[in-house]
Amino acid sequence: MTDPAGGRRRPPTIHDVAREAGISRGTVSRVLNGGHNVSPEALRAVNAAIQKTGYVVNRHARSLVTQRSDSVAFLLTEPQDRFFEDPNFNLLLRGCTTALAKHDIPLLLMIAGTEEERRRIGRYITSGHVDGVLLVSSHSGNPMVERLREAQMPVVACGKPLGHTGTTAYVAADDREGAQSMVRHLLATGRRRIATVTGPLDTPGGVDRLSGYRETLADAGLPYDPALVAEGDYSRAGGEAAMAALLATAPDLDAVFVASDLMADGALAALEHAGRRVPEDVAVGGFDDSTIAATTRPPLTTVRQPWERISAEMVRLLLALISGEPPASVILPTELVQRASA
Repeated sequence: MTDPAGGRRRPPTIHDVAREAGISRGTVSRVLNGGHNVSPEALRAVNAAIQKTGYVVNRHARSLVTQRSDSVAFLLTEPQDRFFEDPNFNLLLRGCTTALAKHDIPLLLMIAGTEEERRRIGRYITSGHVDGVLLVSSHSGNPMVERLREAQMPVVACGKPLGHTGTTAYVAADDREGAQSMVRHLLATGRRRIATVTGPLDTPGGVDRLSGYRETLADAGLPYDPALVAEGDYSRAGGEAAMAALLATAPDLDAVFVASDLMADGALAALEHAGRRVPEDVAVGGFDDSTIAATTRPPLTTVRQPWERISAEMVRLLLALISGEPPASVILPTELVQRASA
């Protein structure tokens, strides 16, 4: 806007928006603070005026009135190197950032992989610097869940928060059904000695994907063999080590369901090192349909998690919690994606 006194450009104000929209300053203020008790016509007029004038909300001033920071934390409770190695975290971060941008809310990335980091970040979060938390990678017994709950901080977890499913909002893919679909596919190719590399068994994905594997084998009349099960840690190195251990204990295995694409990439390396052909000797299936799946050699048959929908639902549930609604949960379906590895 032009300053009448000096002729220079000045930032547009709420008064400029009200004048452009032809309504009162109070109505504009209500729109900016959530749109309560505002008619649809007034809402459209204010949004059009904001776009025309280029008005930008003064977040500091608004926070003094609303007692909110107008920001949200994306809290990853894993070591920092895992954030850069695992593409799933980046997909979630990008999706949540995009969903929050529609509400003009910034997202703060926080990584708390150690107890010291959890204490420091916990103090920051519970001091009012953010309005809510998107919690990613919740292991059983994760102290951050209880700390945030005690502080009455709105939290939405990615995946079932083991031990807190009745009190904490969450969004999850249907891990059990996804695992079942993969094992059914491996059985349909004629494989009978089907091994699995699980995720960590203190995580919901680790527990539920193993359950889906066991249930599908039982439905097919096949016994559960502990020699065909190795626990992984969702890392490439962990997948490679677990696959090597399986080949040592069950050299006659003819298929393997690996509970993440990153671990499956490591499993493929172990199979190549052992001289096993994929899929001729050993069929391999993963889980996630991350960016890794299409670039492995051979390309990976996997279970697709709907990352965009997971991100959008996490943001939707968190904004509802911040507005005072009770915790809710959403479980989304998965999809089998067939490629050359199985």
